[in-house]
Amino acid sequence: MDSVIEDVRVRKILDSRGNPTLEVDVITWNGFGRAAAPSGASTGSREVVAFPEGGVDKIIGEVEDVISSELIGMDAEELQDIDMVLKEIDGTENLSSIGGNTTVAVSMAVAKAGASSYNMPLYKFLGGNMKTEIPYPLGNMINGGAHAGKHAPDIQEFLIVPVGASNITEAVFANSNVHKRLKELIQAKDKSFTGGKGDEGGWAPNITNYDALDMQSKACEEVGDEMGIEIRPSLDMAASEMWDASQEKYIYGQENIARDTGEQIEFVKEIIETYHMLYVEDPLDEADFTGFSELTAKIGDKCLICGDDLFVTNKQILQEGIDQKSGNAIIIKPNQIGTLTDTYETVKLAKENQYVPVVSHRSGETTDDTIAHLAVAFSAPLIKTGALGGERIAKLNELIRIEEELSNPAMAILDK
Repeated sequence: MDSVIEDVRVRKILDSRGNPTLEVDVITWNGFGRAAAPSGASTGSREVVAFPEGGVDKIIGEVEDVISSELIGMDAEELQDIDMVLKEIDGTENLSSIGGNTTVAVSMAVAKAGASSYNMPLYKFLGGNMKTEIPYPLGNMINGGAHAGKHAPDIQEFLIVPVGASNITEAVFANSNVHKRLKELIQAKDKSFTGGKGDEGGWAPNITNYDALDMQSKACEEVGDEMGIEIRPSLDMAASEMWDASQEKYIYGQENIARDTGEQIEFVKEIIETYHMLYVEDPLDEADFTGFSELTAKIGDKCLICGDDLFVTNKQILQEGIDQKSGNAIIIKPNQIGTLTDTYETVKLAKENQYVPVVSHRSGETTDDTIAHLAVAFSAPLIKTGALGGERIAKLNELIRIEEELSNPAMAILDK
């Protein structure tokens, strides 16, 4: 009876962009769980609907009582049953009635309440007692595209991974050091740079894509040499944001260049090989399974080719990619699919088919640290959660705490 739900409470809170989002409290007889939903700026067209018309206010005004009445008396330990009830309350395929952000916040809060009821951390409650691996942090260094101003680079995120770090503390401070070094390099290039940042805490300078790539590579090398570890550059290209369907080309405003699909594939291949990229996310449009497949075949095991907008944490869509050999990694964002149960099913399918799961934040975040626990519970080799900023370091600092709790800490191993 410890984990029987006694109450569900919903409130409107701020996200990191100052927009409203939802926070949910779930109270059990012997536990408590709180979770908040994030939101994205560049979102895949096949994601579930974040909120219904009327937004957060509609949920609080009309839906909270419905959810509460259905869940009170259920056992928080039975998360699969609760997630099914949430989808039944909504009644639509894309969760447009009550919203995927509503269902995911409730689902995560229920899981945390269940863990709390048995005095267990969430990662152990979901993943079991044998978890010993901590993911490498993908740190966001430079922002462009939809996450920054119009004069920033076209590529949305210039990321790094401290693959040589021996523990999570060394890894997060490596990311922080590269972030600081990049500011110095940007200021040396652009004397007018005032330190502006994008939505996810990366610098948002007025420089070209190639300048950003060169600086990213240089900062990784310099800081890596100073710390005695290897740091690899990575990217989120968010190519769907650049794709012009009428021209059938990717438009790079900074370079004043339009690339067709073949040219985009060669451009990405050149970047991977020139800069020794570890990971490239969304290098092609969200509908281009064939292009993803072609790029993956050309790159082989040199780099992780990751789908975010392509797969939207959806098991059925991931299966399409698996069938076509499109990419070899997948971004995992619970609010893209709406429940932890569905999120886990997608992770399971990915691992069964040697796709690397990358648990990820969103650009509009909160200080909720749930994804740190999910990354450990899912044994994800990578977590994408920024490098600096309160809503980002909430996850990173929680990973430091989790590693301390583990009896035999070990960094996750990447084969790439």
